[in-house]
Amino acid sequence: MGPQQQEPNEEELYEHHKFVASKGQEPLRVDKFLMNFIENSTRNKIQQVAKDGHIWVNDTIVKQNYKVKAGDEVKVLFEHPPHELLLIPEDIPIDIVYEDETLLVVNKQPGMVVHPGHGNYSGTLINALLYHIKDLPKNDNERPGLVHRIDKDTSGLLVVAKTEAGMTHLAKQFFDKTSEREYVALVWGNVENDQGTIEGHIGRNPKNRLQMQVFPEGDEGKDAVTHYTVLERLGYVTLLSCKLETGRTHQIRAHMKYIGHTLFNDERYGGDKILKGTTFTKYKQFVENAFKILPRQALHAKTLGFVHPATGEHMRFDSEIPEDMAACISKWQEYAKHSKQE
Repeated sequence: MGPQQQEPNEEELYEHHKFVASKGQEPLRVDKFLMNFIENSTRNKIQQVAKDGHIWVNDTIVKQNYKVKAGDEVKVLFEHPPHELLLIPEDIPIDIVYEDETLLVVNKQPGMVVHPGHGNYSGTLINALLYHIKDLPKNDNERPGLVHRIDKDTSGLLVVAKTEAGMTHLAKQFFDKTSEREYVALVWGNVENDQGTIEGHIGRNPKNRLQMQVFPEGDEGKDAVTHYTVLERLGYVTLLSCKLETGRTHQIRAHMKYIGHTLFNDERYGGDKILKGTTFTKYKQFVENAFKILPRQALHAKTLGFVHPATGEHMRFDSEIPEDMAACISKWQEYAKHSKQE
């Protein structure tokens, strides 16, 4: 008997995940495929989901050994709504640097997830905002208040809309590339040019869906442009200012890896290994200590600028580099100073 063919009953089942296999997808068991897509998931969990009949490919229930092919639409459906739709206000302290009736600007701490999903269903910035503000407008992805996002382990400034009109106006500025977003990044290697521009479409890595990848031919992904300026050369690492022209997922992280300068301690992109430097044990110990000081990628959303949707005033916010990143930079500054003296 073949797999059960039936249309998902949308009234009874809720879509929790949906992925379309890219055209470069080689045949791969659906349980392994989903492990590449869903963060914080184990093969046992996914196999249990398959046994329960909750994995659908092209609207057909499949077993865990089904081979996913290019173009397949894979869905994970359950009888209860996704946790991220059950948004619960939580009394979590957040650093609000500005607020009025239309919007607020938050300085997000490293380690805080911006919105629920993929195993992080509480303790997020959205949970905290819903406690602070009762009625946040939804964006196109049904996420309350969010105009843009920054990664869990990236720190820095975010603008949140409090009204529908504010959401529309701010979203258009981000889409039209008129907003200002400047990040500070510590990257591996001595960046050759004092300044430059990285252009290259960014899309999901077909072999590891938790990573983004640059497609220089522009055949996949979305256009992405990052302008960088060297702030300080510290020997085996470089401190950069990065200005975003576009705002793609993991844009700076993927672009920097693409030009051979992966972010310092960016685990997902391989920056948590010693990519530049000597083979001396003393140096290895130094880098290990720097990783301990900054247990995340060295990226901070330092400056944010936009036009206020209600007043038309140009607003610009600047934030301090957080303690963990500042301590790591200071450690490299000392190392560079001593290296020059030797």
